[in-house]
Amino acid sequence: MKFKVGCELNYQVSSNTTFIFNVNVAKSANQTILEEHLNLEPNLNHEEYIDPNLENRYIRINVPLGNLSLSYHAIVDVIYEETNPTTINEVPIAKLPLELLQYIYPSRYCQSDRLMRFTQSEFGHLLPDYSRVTAICNWIYDNITYLSGSSDQHTSAFDTVTERAGVCRDFAHLGIAFCRSLNIPARFASGYAYKLQPPDFHAYFEAYLGDRWYLFDATRLAPRNGLIRIGTGRDAADIAFATIFGIAEMNQMKVEVDCLEPYSDSDCPEYTHQAISHQVFS
Repeated sequence: MKFKVGCELNYQVSSNTTFIFNVNVAKSANQTILEEHLNLEPNLNHEEYIDPNLENRYIRINVPLGNLSLSYHAIVDVIYEETNPTTINEVPIAKLPLELLQYIYPSRYCQSDRLMRFTQSEFGHLLPDYSRVTAICNWIYDNITYLSGSSDQHTSAFDTVTERAGVCRDFAHLGIAFCRSLNIPARFASGYAYKLQPPDFHAYFEAYLGDRWYLFDATRLAPRNGLIRIGTGRDAADIAFATIFGIAEMNQMKVEVDCLEPYSDSDCPEYTHQAISHQVFS
């Protein structure tokens, strides 16, 4: 599936400031960038670093006093792997690849250790397979109100389950924390999302089941076969779209996602059909 994605960010910079951006689409065997453009105004030098394990792409820019405008656009071909969910089981810790253990432990925004009793009560009796993560997404959708402005950069999964409100990053953090409480590896994902209204950077999560990572989005605001990945990490702290070291204020943000070929929205919000993954991603 081919998509045209992009963003435009504008900042007022009040002192010499360093920006770390994570807005570039990730490159992989299942996500091919056909065309890509990054423009900066003023035309400043920048450095790019690609995480060798996660394939996240970070851009560092040192900006003097004044304005900064960043424009990024890409055409991406994404392959979504579909699998019958009834064939996908959880992986016992004893057989889990060692490099995935970091996605079992609690992290800054996903305090799975504080939610174990609750998680075991709600989901501990369910079959240890794909359907249990589906049940987690259904619970979040049914019990957490999606409410803009209800959380901030300090809100954690424990806060969300207590306050019962949040935005996409909070839904993702809670899904991750619930999974980790059940010894299911889970990680945070950010990306561009087709049909998301209003257009914005979107947060969802991935759970490791069987032999790969599967996509889950408890918000049900965008089809999973319309997610174009930017990055993954333990939680949002690892992959903020912009991290600022200095004094700067955002004046404007615009995000766009268009599909460049006929699109069939086969992704049912109730998760009753095929499981979806970016199979070749690490």
